[in-house]
Amino acid sequence: MKYVSVAVDGPAGSGKSTITKMVAKSLGFNYVDTGAMYRALTFNFLSNGLDELEEEEIKELLSKTDFKVEYVDGVQYVYVNNEEVSDKIRTAEVSKFTSLFAKSPAVRDFLIDTQRNLANTNNIIMDGRDIASVVLPNADVKIFLTASVEERARRRVLDFERQGIENVDFEKVKEDIKARDWQDENRDIAPLIKVESATLIDTTSLTINEVVEKMTELVKSVEK
Repeated sequence: MKYVSVAVDGPAGSGKSTITKMVAKSLGFNYVDTGAMYRALTFNFLSNGLDELEEEEIKELLSKTDFKVEYVDGVQYVYVNNEEVSDKIRTAEVSKFTSLFAKSPAVRDFLIDTQRNLANTNNIIMDGRDIASVVLPNADVKIFLTASVEERARRRVLDFERQGIENVDFEKVKEDIKARDWQDENRDIAPLIKVESATLIDTTSLTINEVVEKMTELVKSVEK
C-alpha cells in the first residue's frame, strides 16, 4: 500500500502546528509532532543525569534507549523505555534543554530514522523546519508556510494574552522573531529553506480555515 506523506516547513509563528493538526484531522492522517520526539529524548537524557552536549555519552544512551511512537485515533503517544512520556515532556526544564540536544548529530540521525519509518507505514503530515529538505525529501506534498514578521509577532502577542500575560512589548516580540529567523536560516545543520518543489503559502492575510482548505486541496489532488 502506498502511503501519502506531507512535509510542512516554515518559520516560527507561521501557524504550522495549529494548521497542520487541523489538516491532519480533516484528512484522517496522523500528525507527526517532531518536537515531542526531541523533547522525549531530552527527558530521557535529563533523567539519566546528562545535561551537557556530550556526543559520546548521547550515543551510549541512545544505544540503550527503546523509543517508540504510536497513534490512537490520530493522537500521538511517545514511549521511552516502555514508559509513555507525553505528559512529562512539557516542563520548563525539558524545554530549556531540548534546543541544546537538538543540535546533536546522533539525536537528529536517531529521530530522522524514526520519522521516516512513520512516513513509510502511515498517511502522515509532519511539520518542522527541515522536513522537506532533510527528513522527507521525497514527500508527496511539500508546503512552505510563511507570514510577514509583523503578522507573526501579532499572533505571538495574542497567544501571550490568551495565556493571561499582559503588557507584552510588540517590538520586542518582533525582534525576537527576527532573531529566531536568522538562527534557523543560518544554522550549520539543516537550515530553514524552502525547497524548490514546495508550494509557498503566505498566511499573512488568510484565515486559519482558508489555509487549511488550501492545504487540504493540495493533498487531495495528489491522492486522486
